[in-house]
Amino acid sequence: MRAYVFTGYGDSSAMELREVDAPSPGPGQVQIQVRAAGLNPIDYKTRQGSVRLINRLVFPAVAGNELAGVVSAVGSGVSRFSTGDRVYARVDKSQMGAFAEYAVVAEDLLAAMPSSLTFEQAAGVPLAGLTALQALRDELAVAKGSKIFISGGAGGVGTFAIQLAKWLGAEVATTASVRGAELTKRLGADVIVDYTTEKFDDLLHGYDGAFELIGGETLDRAFRILKPGAKIVSVAGRPEPATARLDLKAGILLTALFWAISIGTRRKARRRGITYRYLLMHPSGDDLTLLAGLLDSGKLEVVLDRTFAFQDIAEAMTYLESGRAKGKIVVTLEK
Repeated sequence: MRAYVFTGYGDSSAMELREVDAPSPGPGQVQIQVRAAGLNPIDYKTRQGSVRLINRLVFPAVAGNELAGVVSAVGSGVSRFSTGDRVYARVDKSQMGAFAEYAVVAEDLLAAMPSSLTFEQAAGVPLAGLTALQALRDELAVAKGSKIFISGGAGGVGTFAIQLAKWLGAEVATTASVRGAELTKRLGADVIVDYTTEKFDDLLHGYDGAFELIGGETLDRAFRILKPGAKIVSVAGRPEPATARLDLKAGILLTALFWAISIGTRRKARRRGITYRYLLMHPSGDDLTLLAGLLDSGKLEVVLDRTFAFQDIAEAMTYLESGRAKGKIVVTLEK
């Protein structure tokens, strides 16, 4: 089968399309004929070696973290899915494998694809949708009346986060360029700050929580708009001890390392009476089922920026790395 493979850590030359053996499902696993796969920043960060402390690869490794497709075979013990079912998934973090004609995924990470979506649309949901849902519902405990700030609302995760925060009952502020402002307003954002001409920390204050998607200076400034006792959840800052303990189930060594590299960020948060959390989402078939219900009922929509053919995946990855996308980037595979 064709697959887009990491050949090592490095720049774009460390990924290539090649022929590899198709994976077979083991006990509790499902083989999927991939019809579309979503691209995410974690894909190029993994290639660069930025997350090798969390997920060290054995090369060559088939890349890709989310997919939509059709069940083509099932392993022993699988009871929820049958050949021909349309499914979508955020694949196992340690195995990846979505950028291929066939992939194998554990049954409990799969969900029936939303019936109202195309394969292309469904492939853009799992990673970003799960990240937004778990950050807002589980970490920030967003509820009716919450005031929530979401940085970078026009991006892949941001577009889901705005909609989910509104579904949970929050008042939402976000940042966007002029190009992204119309999109974020349509998705439900109540306050939109043009980051090219304004500083959001000059305009916003008294927020109950923040979902921070950009990192760097944006994360530092987000601390200033939160009230004491608030919480900030980031997917772009520094991993901290809870990341190791809760998200990675790691031991004391990685916990200590994350304690050390996040000490500055945690100190800034503590001075303002704020809790800081760096989140690594977890794949979940149950949460994907919830998202499917929201999508099919019209409470949530998928925002696709561009769709590429699978043979043009290198071009798609270059576009992803440019940071210009509004919404998700997806590649499609022929039947």
